[in-house]
Amino acid sequence: MVHRRRGKAAADQSLPFEKEALELEQRIEAATDDAERQRLTEELQKERERVFAHLTPWQRVQVARHGARPRMLDYTKRLFEDFVELHGDRAIGDDPALICGIGRYKGHTVAVAGQQKGISTEEKVERNFGMPHPEGYRKAYRLFEMAERLRLPIMTFVDTPAAHPGIEAEQHGQGPAIARNLWKLMRVNVPVYCAVLGEGGSGGALAIAVGDWIAMLEHAIYVICPPERCAEILWRDAEKKELAASALRVTAEELKNLEVIDEVVKEPLGGAHQDPNEAARQVAESMDRFIEGCKSGQWTIERRRQRFRSMGVWGQQDPATRETAAAGAESAD
Repeated sequence: MVHRRRGKAAADQSLPFEKEALELEQRIEAATDDAERQRLTEELQKERERVFAHLTPWQRVQVARHGARPRMLDYTKRLFEDFVELHGDRAIGDDPALICGIGRYKGHTVAVAGQQKGISTEEKVERNFGMPHPEGYRKAYRLFEMAERLRLPIMTFVDTPAAHPGIEAEQHGQGPAIARNLWKLMRVNVPVYCAVLGEGGSGGALAIAVGDWIAMLEHAIYVICPPERCAEILWRDAEKKELAASALRVTAEELKNLEVIDEVVKEPLGGAHQDPNEAARQVAESMDRFIEGCKSGQWTIERRRQRFRSMGVWGQQDPATRETAAAGAESAD
């Protein structure tokens, strides 16, 4: 169920800040003169460079949610050979929102897990818009155990707004399923690579994102809850979603500075949907660096645990240090 689209499909889903770029694309399609088409193409390039050099956090949220953005299966078909999907949690059933399997990456056999949002309306419904049920997380847990037994590196691909919030998911043990995955990934004795492809939302994302090396695409987001929900909670007004997006520090660069992730993966100009092949090539370069770390023995359980222990740790200055800093600030004024 791998779909691919670009051109008109992507143009039909253009974002509000891409209006001028869309008009240029339409003029390029209508142009009959080669020189005019070349001029307009160069103008389009400059327009995209101008817009994407100054995206706001909320605009990055929109890019991360773009309907034509490549999904997990778009990457697996470009990155892995002999990918074999595995099914079922040996308890309730299978969950098509979370894909698990075994594949080969440049000669290395690896275990692969990731959320699949879907492309067409039918697939989105079948995949539950990339929101896994507990069955999906238990299936991933099975994969992690298998990878440890077979000594296979684990590669996960995050693209979900959240775990499924329905009552049936709670009845089937959504919370414990996510907790068990967190526990397992924190102690699994094989290297773990994680890539945030689009939307990384809440525990639904974190359940497969505890890794030794965490990469994040340039226009992806990684957040505790959607900006709209955050705005409702903090300001009782979902329309303040843009303010919430800024407050949440959702962007890759901000999360890299906070050391939540390790690497920002460059995207094609205009977003990954503009050139999925180039986006996959950039992800492959990140995966190559991870594989080199596997060969050198760089990744260890203790190192992985320490990087997560260090998140959110705040240092507190003693009074003497604060007074010195304050005196220095006053003298600077």
